[in-house]
Amino acid sequence: MNFLKKFLGLVWMVLGPLTMGFLLIQAFDKVGFAHSDIERTNTILQWGIILFIFFPISIGLMIFGYYAWKGEYDQLADHSSD
Repeated sequence: MNFLKKFLGLVWMVLGPLTMGFLLIQAFDKVGFAHSDIERTNTILQWGIILFIFFPISIGLMIFGYYAWKGEYDQLADHSSD
């Protein structure tokens, strides 16, 4: 089970920056397709909010993955004893 925790930690560390890169590419792509100034402003505002929300989530994924990779969660029980 500890191997799985470490492997998934690596997955989370890689997934965080990849997700943000994908969202940034999508944002620039969508803003580029906007034709009028009003449409462009609305698109920039929408994508700004999306990026503002998901950037901390991405950082949290990377931090969680780092701790899992370093073995901080190895002492946790594999099953609940409640």
